Amino acid sequence: MKHLPKHLRPRWRYLAIGLESWPNAEIDRRSFQRELWYAAQNLLGDVGSAELDASVLHFEFESGIGEAVVRTRRGEVDRTRAVLAVIDAVDGADVGLRVRGTSGTVRACEEKYIRRPREDFEERNVVFGNADRRAICRNDRVDVELPDGFVGATALDIRDN
Repeated sequence: MKHLPKHLRPRWRYLAIGLESWPNAEIDRRSFQRELWYAAQNLLGDVGSAELDASVLHFEFESGIGEAVVRTRRGEVDRTRAVLAVIDAVDGADVGLRVRGTSGTVRACEEKYIRRPREDFEERNVVFGNADRRAICRNDRVDVELPDGFVGATALDIRDN
């Protein structure tokens, strides 16, 4: 089978996505892709979802921080961003998404927006709610572990143990 001429091939745009969740969240590429498809179908319907043709090309997630590259058709970037804004949880884990940027090639997308140094985190014991607790500190954000999950705090909310 012959390839299509260049002027008939689909044109793509690549969105660099930053993900943030609780430190104990387990999110993989397949579950993120499924959530992206469900969000597109719920927001735009079957036809709109097919027009986006959004798919996850690159995905990394570890210790509550991750990144992804999502491919979509040219001209559908705004609707893809709207679909990404709808996603608030993946596999039951709360997640925050941020579009870092858009590019015309995967290589440019990864070079500009993805290949940044990983955000360092530190595990400490802190006093929160008059009790000693384990906490994960990332820059000015602190995630304190409670018996039923994590709670977000700032440096002013805790005391070092």
